[in-house]
This record gives sequence, structure tokens and C-alpha cells, in this order.
Amino acid sequence: MGKTIIISNRLPVQLQISDGGLSAIPSVGGLATGMKSVHQGGESLWIGWSGLTNEDIPKGLGKEIDRALAEHGCSKVKLNKKDIEGYYFGFSNRTIWPLFHYFLEYSEFELDFWNRYKSVNQKFADAILEKADDDDIIWVHDYQLMLVPQMVKEKRPNATIGFFLHIPFPSYEIFRTLPWREEVLEGLLGADLIGFHTYDYERHFLSSVRRLLGLEVSFNDIYLENRVIKVDSFPMGIDYDKFHEAAKKSNALKGKKRSDLQLKLDEHKKSAPDTKLIVSIDRLDYSKGIAKRINAFEYFLNKYPDYKERVRLIILAVPSRSNVPQYQLLKREIDELVGRINGELATVNWTPIWYFYRSLPFENLIDLYISSDIAWLTPLRDGMNLVAKEYIATRTDKTGVLILSEMAGSAYEMNEALLINPNNFEQQADTLKQAITMPKEEQMARTMFLQNRLKRYNVEVWANEFMNALKEQRKGAAQVVSLQMDHAILTNVLAAYKKAKKRLLFLDYDGTLAGFHKDPQKASPDEELYDLLDQLNAKEENTVFLISGRDKETFSRWFLHKKYNMIVEHGVWISRNGAEFSLLEKVKGEWMAKIMPVLESFVDRTPGSFIEEKNYSLAWHYRNTDPDFGDKRATELNTVLTSLIGNDDISVLNGNKVMEVKSSNVNKGRASVRILGEDDFDFVFAIGDDWTDEFMFAELPESTVTVKVGLQKTQAKYHVDGTKKVRELLKQFIAHS
Repeated sequence: MGKTIIISNRLPVQLQISDGGLSAIPSVGGLATGMKSVHQGGESLWIGWSGLTNEDIPKGLGKEIDRALAEHGCSKVKLNKKDIEGYYFGFSNRTIWPLFHYFLEYSEFELDFWNRYKSVNQKFADAILEKADDDDIIWVHDYQLMLVPQMVKEKRPNATIGFFLHIPFPSYEIFRTLPWREEVLEGLLGADLIGFHTYDYERHFLSSVRRLLGLEVSFNDIYLENRVIKVDSFPMGIDYDKFHEAAKKSNALKGKKRSDLQLKLDEHKKSAPDTKLIVSIDRLDYSKGIAKRINAFEYFLNKYPDYKERVRLIILAVPSRSNVPQYQLLKREIDELVGRINGELATVNWTPIWYFYRSLPFENLIDLYISSDIAWLTPLRDGMNLVAKEYIATRTDKTGVLILSEMAGSAYEMNEALLINPNNFEQQADTLKQAITMPKEEQMARTMFLQNRLKRYNVEVWANEFMNALKEQRKGAAQVVSLQMDHAILTNVLAAYKKAKKRLLFLDYDGTLAGFHKDPQKASPDEELYDLLDQLNAKEENTVFLISGRDKETFSRWFLHKKYNMIVEHGVWISRNGAEFSLLEKVKGEWMAKIMPVLESFVDRTPGSFIEEKNYSLAWHYRNTDPDFGDKRATELNTVLTSLIGNDDISVLNGNKVMEVKSSNVNKGRASVRILGEDDFDFVFAIGDDWTDEFMFAELPESTVTVKVGLQKTQAKYHVDGTKKVRELLKQFIAHS
């Protein structure tokens, strides 16, 4: 059993260097707390940046730092000041952070940032590769390290890699503006399991994968070469017991044992017992909507003036990225807003807003939570927002009201909260009034439901669920598809091929012998393919059939002069040894006149699609359309055609970005079995890439070597990665003849 390797930008320990020496102190909260159950004992290693650049580390302390980190199961990645400037403050926080939070106007697309991001991700990948074995489980965290999974997978293809994104993943329309969008997606697809907080982020990611990379997506599975990548949502929880018990402990303290902040809050509540305290806690970040919240509070006080001197808003803004210009401007804006509103509305006995720009110790955060009647959190976009969960966890008497932005990831789990649109001041004012006047019974009912859910799905459950899903992905990925044709399987197949006296080979064309082309008529064979087929066909023991859905005119033009055996239009026509095509099946074509207008209407409504008219079938191609739109139209067309053809002897084949209507008694399976019955073959081989080839895989005898091109659910025994691997396999056949 291998170890677990966790990778994040920062290690879960803080290094402190002083005259007295070096100390490593474990971090509390957030990811460090969540990973406790995963990162424990000698079976786990955490890799990340220590917080000290190469320039910050005094000479001679390097090995001592390594020893101190090792005591906590950690290993550091060495970064210099230029790395931190370009990779962290640059690309991570001035490109990805604003873009993924929908602040496109703040995103900076600097090539230097991107190059530094790539080089630092490679440093993290190298640190993993140095420590990892093939049976280890690797879990990479967050937007700073999105290229790491692929960098590791390239060197360790058998490694099991998970990735979790702790911020939102934006919609395709936003993500596509990133100049390096394909590279970021490819980096993430090095993982075997990719996790997000919500289904929406998962959906956005899958949409970008389909539209930008053109990969096949089935539900939440992505098919990439010889792998299936699972994408799923895992909403992150909190350490519920820690917050709940801290609140109980704080409530139990009496007199001077209470903190200074708690004593002040007690004094205020005693002097104004009818006053409601509204707490607002965030990092100072433009994504948190703090300025809009302050303006909404002013709007509330003006709309409901009766509540002046009866409510007070406590804003705790924790300093963040103070060296980034947008954050400096935001701080100035909030300072001015608070100053103006307090100046205009304050009375001798009342200040509308208490504003703190600082970090507070954990105990003081608990004081604010338990003393506030309402928590008001209005992020414009937030991956999760754990403050909402922390507030609910501290409500030991089950009173209190949570007002939460519907743009926060946590809103999907917290329907009992009062959900608002952070841009709608009218709604927020009315919701504040509803929260202030909410009866205790309703408060308690809502809080009880929320607490039960948060207690059940805490941060430890989140971490364990992701790890279990990753282990299941490792164990089950190979079970849902055919076996990969590895060296051992290939050796056995080649031995059977060499031994055989009469061999029958069925070779699909598009997606198998040749790649797809936007215009099917331009996907003509190259010289290498002609040479391969010539050599296969020249062997006396071999009977080779090209078997395709293509029309006979195209294959006549491409292959008739080569005197290959061919079956086209899924089994309608056959040509042997260069003879003109003849009918293999008796088919009717009268139905085509009825179906053609339907397909034409779908071409008109689906930009990029077109009709391929064959002798006895009609094919609607949608490879050149938007993937999501094309699939939607294909589903719609399938419904229309199914109802239209009724009990007629006509069927609809759903291929690779093509939908074909043809006679029901015609398919590749029926055609291949007819050829098989013509002689006593002792080696049969069939290879293809889409659903039209499944008839062949299903109907040929069990002894047939059936091969699927690409990793998809199939009735074939084996699979290979792509057309390049197909040609390599055929070259092996030639070499072993």
C-alpha cells in the first residue's frame, strides 16, 4: 500500500526564525484542518512552499528547516522572490483569481506571469516525482497548481492523481478569454479525479473541455486517450465540533474570564437590549461584495428609518494582497464609504457601522459570532464561503439568522438561510427587515436543519469522500471499459496471428485508419496508409476488408485501383479485389425522400452541420457545430426521426458526431458475419472507433480479436489510444507475417 502525497501552494506549518533558532508551528483552520484525517502517521507527505523564499532563508539553516518540516510530515518546494512575484502575485492572483471570479476587467494576461507560473508548477511536479512511487495517491490543491497533474502524469502515467479547485470555475464564455486556456485544461486533465465545490462549477468545466478540446464527455466522465477522467462535486465543510464547542465554552465563561472584546459586546447589548447586531466577516477582496453591502445597508436605513439606532453593522475586513493595486483601491473605497455613512447617520448614542481592518484571534471570532443576531454575507462570487457555516455552528441556542448571497458556493447547501442577490439593494433591505423581525421559533427551525447538515457533512467527511472517490476511480476505471492492449496482450495476439493459416481482418476507416476531418471528403488516405494496406493485402494468408459507413463513390476513388476488399455504407455494397461495387444486401431507398426534408430543416437550424447523401442512407454530420448545441440538436433529431419512421424497416445510427438513417437490415455486424461464413478462418480481427462498429464486435465469434479505438464503453475486448496506435499495431502484423 502506497502513501498519500498532498500538494498545495503553502505547507500546513508556519516557520519562524528568530535569534533563538527555528520553530515550525502547525497552521489551524481551512485546508490544514480538513486534511488531518488524510495527512497522518508515516503514510502521508505534504509538499508545498514553506513561506520563506530562498533569499529569506539564512545560510546554514536549509537542512534544519528540512528537519523541522519532516517532523510534521512535510517537504518544501524551493522558490525565490521572482517565482513568488510572477507565479503567485502575478498569474495566480492577477490573472486566474479575477478571471475565475468573473472580474474580467481586473485580469492581466502577461506572458511573463504565465511563463513563471509554468516554471513554478514544474518545480512542484519535480518535487512530487522525486518523492512519489507508482502506487502512491497524489492530491493536488487549488488554482496555483493547475498544470501539475499533467506534468506528473507525463512522467508517471500509472500514478493516481486527484485535483480539487477551491475557487469557482467560470462559465465557458469567461474561461475562453484566457490566452492559455487549452494548456490549463490539459494540465488539469492529468488528474484522474477533478473535484469542485458545486455542480455548477463542474458543469462549466465540462463545457470548456468539450468546446475547447473537443473531447467526448459522458455525464461526468471525460474520455481522453487511454483514460477515463471523473469530474464531481464535493462541497467543503468545516470543523463543526471545533466551532460549536468553542462557542459553548465562550458562553459558559463568566465575569472577567470573558475576553475584552466579549465584555465590550456584552456591555453594548446591556445598554441597548433592543439593538440587533449584524456581523459581516470577509477577507478584503473585491469578490466579497463588501462595498455593495455597505451601500445596501445605507439603502436599508433610508428605506426603513425606524431601524436607525436599533441595528448596528459590524464589519471585519481581514487584510489581503495589500500590494495589489485593485486591493488598495478597494480599501480606500471602503474606508471612505464607512466614514461617509457614519458621518451622515451617526447620533450621540449610535454609530451605524463598526469597522475593523485587521485579523482577529480565533477566540475573538467566536465572540463576534455568538454575540451577533444576524450574519450578513454577500459575496459577488465565492467558491464556497465557510464563514456562513462557521456562524451557524456557533449558534448553540439555535437562534440567529443567516443572510447569504446566492452567488456563494455554500448557498447550494444552505437553503434554510435567507438567500439574496448581492446586486439587488431592494431585496437586501427587505431581507434585513425579515431577519430582524423573524420570530425565534422560525430562527430555531432554520438553524436546526442547517446545523444537522453541517455536523453530518463536516470537513473531515469532505476530505474522506474525495479520497474514497479517488481510490474507487483507481480501482474501477479499467472495469468500465475494455482492456488496454498492452505488451503482454499484444504478444499473445501476434503469436496467434503468426500461427494462423487463414486470417480475416476487418478495418474501419474514419477514426481508425485515419483521423477525422471537418470535411469528410478531405480525409483521404496518405501514402503511409496505402503502404500499410498494400503490405497487409499482399500476404497470401490475409483476407483484408475495409469496412466503413462511407459511400461507394468515395471509396471507389480512393481504393478501387488498389484492388482492396471493401464493404461500404455499413454493409450495403461490397467490392472484391478491385471489382466494381455490387449490392451485398437488398435495400429500399423510397424512404429517403421522406427523411431528407427533416434533415435539411436541422441543417438550417444548426450552423456547421451538413448532410451526406449516400446511395441507401442519409448522414447528418455535426462535427463542426458547437459541441453542446450539436448534441442538443442530435437528441432532438433522434426523437423526431424515431417518431417519424415508426415501424418502418429503417433505423438511426448514432456515430461519432454523425447521425445516419439507413435500412434496419444493414449493419457492419451482419456484413462481417456473412464474409466470415465464406471460409474456414482461424484468426479473425476487427477494429473500429464508434457505435457503428459495435454491431461487428457483438456479432463476430467470441474468438475474434476485437479492438476499440479510444477509451469508451464497448463490447470489444481490447482498446488502443488512437489512429497512431492502430497503424503501429498493423505494422506489427506485417512484421510477424
